[in-house]
Amino acid sequence: LGSEVLDEAADGRRAFRFIRGPVFAQLLMADEINRASPRTQAALLQAMQERKVTVAGEDHDLPRPFHVLATQNPVEQEGTYPLPEAQLDRFLLQIDVDYPSEAAERRMVLVTTGGTEATAPAIADPRLLDQWQRLVRRLPIGDQVVDAILKLVRAARPGSGALPDLDRLLAWGAGPRASQALALAVRAKALLDGRIAPSLDDVRALARPVMRHRIAPSFAARAEGIDADELIRRLLAHAF
Repeated sequence: LGSEVLDEAADGRRAFRFIRGPVFAQLLMADEINRASPRTQAALLQAMQERKVTVAGEDHDLPRPFHVLATQNPVEQEGTYPLPEAQLDRFLLQIDVDYPSEAAERRMVLVTTGGTEATAPAIADPRLLDQWQRLVRRLPIGDQVVDAILKLVRAARPGSGALPDLDRLLAWGAGPRASQALALAVRAKALLDGRIAPSLDDVRALARPVMRHRIAPSFAARAEGIDADELIRRLLAHAF
């Protein structure tokens, strides 16, 4: 977040000055975030939710737009800390990245081992990106799609009775932020596809990346080889 340092002026007067930390960026990239200490992870909660940080009782606004992009290594767990549920809930999506295709890996090898350094061209500035985000929120969403989102998310909670053995398989379920994230994500997908309204197919397509980090399979479920994606698949079959 940053820290306060004590400055001494030429006349001998002293005052604290806040030095901004790495979180003051439009795109905060945290590689293998589960290697960060719990204290560091907790410090991101206010930044991700309120887009500001508070140090010594004073608020400091973060740049707009502000995004957190984080990775986790699912293989090696030595020296890692599990992310708290409250922090996971602040991430819009969890996207599982598998091994690349042969064509993608071929391009990766050629680009990264050659003598020419690849650069990414800018396609938007902060002002334009902010306009796109506002446009997503203005996109109309039908009652049928909203009902489907609510039915799916509310089914993913212990005690909902959506599945006969759900309470045994689910340790904790999705909260209201899952509904909010899914409502925003389906709007964005519709715009990217050139449509003016989201559909039920968008809900099906985005249910896993929106919900897989917002539910936790129980020990009994994991013992049976049932992960979050399988639970969501069963819930989708119930909701649709």
